[in-house]
Amino acid sequence: MSDDRRDVLIRAEDLARNPGAYTILDATVSFPKPRFDGDYRPESGLADWERAHIPGSLHADLLGDFSAVDANLHFTRPAPDRLADALASLGVTPDAEIVVYDQGTNTWSARLWWMLRNIGIAARVLDGGLARWTALGLPVETGAGELRAATERWAQPADRGLWRDRDAVLAISAGDAPGTLVCALDPEQFAGTATTRYSRRGHIPRSLNLPAKSLLDDGLLRPDEAVSAEAEAVLAEVERPVVLYCGGGVSACLVALALVRAGFDDLAVYDGSLEEWTADPALPMVTTVPSGDREGDT
Repeated sequence: MSDDRRDVLIRAEDLARNPGAYTILDATVSFPKPRFDGDYRPESGLADWERAHIPGSLHADLLGDFSAVDANLHFTRPAPDRLADALASLGVTPDAEIVVYDQGTNTWSARLWWMLRNIGIAARVLDGGLARWTALGLPVETGAGELRAATERWAQPADRGLWRDRDAVLAISAGDAPGTLVCALDPEQFAGTATTRYSRRGHIPRSLNLPAKSLLDDGLLRPDEAVSAEAEAVLAEVERPVVLYCGGGVSACLVALALVRAGFDDLAVYDGSLEEWTADPALPMVTTVPSGDREGDT
């Protein structure tokens, strides 16, 4: 457990008292549910932002400037200097108090928060996102809004090593390196009994399951005590580091957000997650037979 209990969330009520004190970034991505295995159709959330957004907010495109150039995978994290340049191009200054939100259930905003955290930028996630904001009757804007002038390029940011690549995950899965793999997908996806957006169903061998949705209550993060209890049931006495993954490295960041807020440390996220892992037929996947009497590799 970490002693760093600094809150990484902000409530809509608190943001609404003085929104001008913050630089507010909307990280929404449009991501329809899969109709069949391999049905992967993420789209920029810019149009959603233009339809309705928190006044004064800016759209941070996780499929555009806020992802790696020429990457083979969606949502691949950008290099630290590219991430800093993306912030500067939006007019975000190095001394800004950043709040990130989305129009879903905190997953996209958690992704951006983890990217920023990795380069030493302390952002906060708006708990409940736009849904909570509008439920309170707070104002929204439509349209493109005013563009900010780009700021000067930021100083070279540090990389805090909060991500893991395929080789590191493979070593943990094979028992050749210390650590514990934790899948943030729903139990049915973990077991391989539900339709998946990815090439194959199931989970990486030697993984545990801590679903991101289990840490939410009506779109808000559950209280620290509830998150701790949920996490301890899965992570008690496991080998560190804990490496979180999901389908595309997004829901895993929501679990990271909840765990950091509850005081857990030594966490990392597998950026490529199952989109990368399942695309290589040489890498094993485990599915659970509904009867529960055995597991099979795929």
